[in-house]
Amino acid sequence: MERSLIQDNPLLLPVNKEKTVYDGFITVQERDFRLRIVLPLDRQLKMAKLHCCWQLKHLLRGYEQIVKQRLQQSPDLVSFILELKTVLEVGLKSRPECRSIPSPQYYLLLVAEMETLGWDKLLFIDTEFRTLRLKAEDTCGREHVLTVKLKSKSTLQQLLAQFLLVLESLAEFWDVLDEIDSKTWILEPEKPSRSDTMRRIAIGNNVSIKVELDPRHPKMLPECCLLGAEHAVTPLRNKLNANMHSWNPDASVLLNLRDVLEIPFPSPATHDKSSFNMECGICYSYRLEAAIPDQVCNDPRCGQPFHQACLYEWLRALPSSRQSFSIVFGECPYCSKPITVKMVHTS
Repeated sequence: MERSLIQDNPLLLPVNKEKTVYDGFITVQERDFRLRIVLPLDRQLKMAKLHCCWQLKHLLRGYEQIVKQRLQQSPDLVSFILELKTVLEVGLKSRPECRSIPSPQYYLLLVAEMETLGWDKLLFIDTEFRTLRLKAEDTCGREHVLTVKLKSKSTLQQLLAQFLLVLESLAEFWDVLDEIDSKTWILEPEKPSRSDTMRRIAIGNNVSIKVELDPRHPKMLPECCLLGAEHAVTPLRNKLNANMHSWNPDASVLLNLRDVLEIPFPSPATHDKSSFNMECGICYSYRLEAAIPDQVCNDPRCGQPFHQACLYEWLRALPSSRQSFSIVFGECPYCSKPITVKMVHTS
């Protein structure tokens, strides 16, 4: 057995006289993996312990139970090593990124490219030197992150230059959003990212407007949806429909919305955001996971807001409620006036 083990794995050798500890490398598809095997004094594989290098651990992720089973069932160390190599070959085939180690020239070129680009632009590089995150700034000083998978034939400098061109093409879109974010109270999204094209802007208590901008034409009339009780929303909707023809694509979106709706938007300079964060009348919280209260009782004397999910569950539990297609009809939990809610779809 000893001779067969050394012939098949010349880089894996015993390190003590009892030959209970083996240390070195096993080779699979021309790749060497560091491995240390510690056997008990009776040399029974069932009680053996394996110590793997991080590359081997990464490759065996998901195969741990199989390796343990082979360790329990293999009659000797030679058989186990053979089984282990078979598992590693399967792992290498299912993970193409693990098949080959880059040549030293790869690392030299990468370092040279970073020297040219500037190390201050490097935010992150993974342990395999295959994924980088680079910092980029547009002409307005906004910071962006470019994630690069090092498989492209283009240089880092070329990729960064292409990324900056894309950023400049979106500069006007971000200018529009920056003005809206700085001069109004944004209800959704809670923490906008550069990829978010929607903003839900507070107009008053339980009344808001959701706008969806087109990044290619950010100053054109966006898709608008007014949210709130019908008695408060209807006049605004009528103004929007009546005045949308006067939309000026040369003016800012925020200024156009003010003119079209004929209202001033509450701003951080004049209003406290807490006055718009009305709690749900059922769960008594403002945020329910990512959702905020967007269902409102239409009775002007009530106007209590609810989360859609909360109101749906409440109405569905009442014997007096009824459902027609995707709409549930029932009574407001506060004033008992008629109220409706769309059925909540769960995946």
